[in-house]
Amino acid sequence: MLRFIQFLGAFALVLVANIALGQSKIDPILGEQNAPGKKLECLIYFKPKADLQAAYSIKDWRKKGQFVVDQLQTVSNQSQGNVLQILNSKVEALQSFWIVNMVWSVCDYNTIQQISELAEVAYITNNPSLQFSGPQAIDLQSLQSRTAEWGVQTINADDVWALGYHGEGVVVGGQDTGYDWDHIALKLKYRGWNAGAGTVNHNYNWHDAIHVAVPGSPAGNSCGFDSPEPCDDGYHGTHTMGTMVGSEGTNDVGVAPAAKWIGCRNMDEGWGQPSTYYECFQWFLAPTDLSNGSPNPGLRPMVINNSWTCPPVEGCNSPSSIDSLYNAIVACRASGIVVVASAGNSGSDCGSVSEPPPFLASSFTIGATDINDVIAGFSSRGPGIYNGTRVKPDVSAPGVNVRSTIPGDAYGNLSGTSMAGPHVVGAVALILSTRPALQYNPDTIESILRYTALPLTSGQTCGGVPGSEIPNNTYGNGRINVLAAVEAALASPLEVVIRYFEASTDQKVVLLKWATETEFNASHFVIQRSTDTKNWEDIGSVAALGNSTSLHHYQFTDNNAIKGISYYRLKQMDLDLLADYSQVRAIQIGKKTLITLSPNPAKTEF
Repeated sequence: MLRFIQFLGAFALVLVANIALGQSKIDPILGEQNAPGKKLECLIYFKPKADLQAAYSIKDWRKKGQFVVDQLQTVSNQSQGNVLQILNSKVEALQSFWIVNMVWSVCDYNTIQQISELAEVAYITNNPSLQFSGPQAIDLQSLQSRTAEWGVQTINADDVWALGYHGEGVVVGGQDTGYDWDHIALKLKYRGWNAGAGTVNHNYNWHDAIHVAVPGSPAGNSCGFDSPEPCDDGYHGTHTMGTMVGSEGTNDVGVAPAAKWIGCRNMDEGWGQPSTYYECFQWFLAPTDLSNGSPNPGLRPMVINNSWTCPPVEGCNSPSSIDSLYNAIVACRASGIVVVASAGNSGSDCGSVSEPPPFLASSFTIGATDINDVIAGFSSRGPGIYNGTRVKPDVSAPGVNVRSTIPGDAYGNLSGTSMAGPHVVGAVALILSTRPALQYNPDTIESILRYTALPLTSGQTCGGVPGSEIPNNTYGNGRINVLAAVEAALASPLEVVIRYFEASTDQKVVLLKWATETEFNASHFVIQRSTDTKNWEDIGSVAALGNSTSLHHYQFTDNNAIKGISYYRLKQMDLDLLADYSQVRAIQIGKKTLITLSPNPAKTEF
């Protein structure tokens, strides 16, 4: 995110090194803040960590998420008991986190010393706040008619729309300054809005992690605290969400305009803390109602945008705090969530990707390019150095002079890697709408985006990696190309391999025929019809014949064919209720048409 950093990355490493973990579990800054009778805000990190490995083999979306949550909660319940018992008898303010096995509290230094002596406690630090320096508004505009924005076109998202995919069935999440949920370009995409009934339900769709004023933030927050509905106390979050899903009329600012969104506010007028970031990650993993009760992992998003960073002065200044952020992202990934992180705006020096989450191996990190596919001067460069050295960013995306939504039904142009990350979130949504079965595999989705990116090089050598190599620490693997990514996703092996799929008509009905070569774990086929390739309806289903490597033949008759051109596709379901889609077939009532696809997948021009 656009985080104004007043120190070099090297200083951050020195700061971490100066924390004498071998001598004390207490961050020296807490000792420096100590005074008679003073209450200190602190984060207490614990040693035990949950084993989430088994989650990767679970395909059912709800069961997968519930397993991750259960494992994390079990470990935190087993390790936090002694600390909670001490704190419950001495303090009024505390909050237990299970996603990172941590407790937030406000207590005196003597209590902190007592807690530090427990074997299960790893480290105790403060919970400082820092204001980010947001992107500058180059050109704030009132509502006006525009076509697809240059960033949308550059990554070829509009070409994916032409194939019939717009992010349908995908839920994206974002944690930021909040969101103007009823913006004309965002309201229909908000999961809590029921357009048919004209009603809204914010339960499980919105969470405010700002419960009280964050230290240092200005008074009089326009959203207040614990806002019961999505609210943006700035403009940054609304702008990022618009790039993910925003559209209305001909204002196509979003990459995946048919995806739904949910959100969490993690900053108080730009002032954030580690605790607010952890809280949003925890809520995304198991969304709750507005009272923070009845968590439901089945309602988590498939991809999360993170256009922010946590520098050392904000509390990410120790291995315990950084590892906890890393583990929170790992937990999300284990549940099937892709975690996108903006690289930061501290470029153009090498090593300026120097903070979490972008420098972490668990994050999919995004650099910013301009309209000419040239890296932005502000875009942070790699390598990312923490628990090893790795090329960062992973890929790049449009991030200079990006037009998107601004609170109040307005639009504005902003620049930053904060603007690049949402392009990638939208790209993930397009891929998942094409191949829902990839929903459970962030590694595959990220790999597809890497190897289909437009390779870009520079004359800059960072971390010993020449800019002429791919990947490099300037562009990563290059600027994303979502059309190529979708084509690669369609070309990846399906559990049900279709040998051909054809449609024909006798002017009264439409006859669909297809044959499968392999039906591993197959359940049934849902036949879908559309008149515009955007809105699909289920018109019937055919049971699969079962696991086999022999050729199976199927057919389905649409006795209610629509005059004119109709489009058909197969939604292939397996026993774990995962879905994949066949290629789209077109048929016109009015003249005989035969369209054949062999083998699958392939491209056919209509």
